[in-house]
Amino acid sequence: MDLSAPLDPYAVLQVLPSAEDEVVRAAFRALAFKFHPDRDVSEYAALRMREINLAYALVKTPGARAAFDRRRRMATAVEAADSSSQAAPTPVPSDAHSSRLTFGRYAGWTLSQVARFDVDYLRWLSRHSSGVHFKGEVDVLLRARGASVA
Repeated sequence: MDLSAPLDPYAVLQVLPSAEDEVVRAAFRALAFKFHPDRDVSEYAALRMREINLAYALVKTPGARAAFDRRRRMATAVEAADSSSQAAPTPVPSDAHSSRLTFGRYAGWTLSQVARFDVDYLRWLSRHSSGVHFKGEVDVLLRARGASVA
């Protein structure tokens, strides 16, 4: 167990990233009970308990969990962009003519920036009343990425 490696709290807590907060909390409690120093005095249990506590701290509150998930999505998108850029670079639409969001998790981002990192958010935006002003631009961005338009 390498505690210097990036920690995936969902893997450590043995839950899916889509698990509800109650499931995450229950998994933490079950693992903490299993590896607690009062029950298991081994060095492995101490390391495992430390890892469990660190993982739970990343997803304990809705705000912390949202922040972790956002960083995780961005890191995944950057890795995907890095690996695809070695094969054949794809043209990226200019942000100069892209609308800027003033709400939500991507407040301050342009729609084309969001399209590069989170196509699912654009799909949601195309269906939600918050995105009615951006519908045409979102549809164009989704089609450009080969994503289905809702």
